[in-house]
Amino acid sequence: MFGIFGGKPRSKLGKWLDKYGITQEWLMQKSGLGRNTVSRACSNEEYEPTSKTIKKIMKAVREVDPHKRAEDFFDM
Repeated sequence: MFGIFGGKPRSKLGKWLDKYGITQEWLMQKSGLGRNTVSRACSNEEYEPTSKTIKKIMKAVREVDPHKRAEDFFDM
């Protein structure tokens, strides 16, 4: 499924990655998470990752922006 203007659907995390020009591949390498998990977290707004997954994602995110919080990306 693609958005109205042909772009792929993005979650808050995916939009943040796009804003900073960061690839999902980078997030995969920094977090140690699998391709499917990162893809799901970046494209599915309803995705609810486990606390362990959130911790790994946030550790990588904070390398770029130390002030970001998990609540900025995920409903908690």
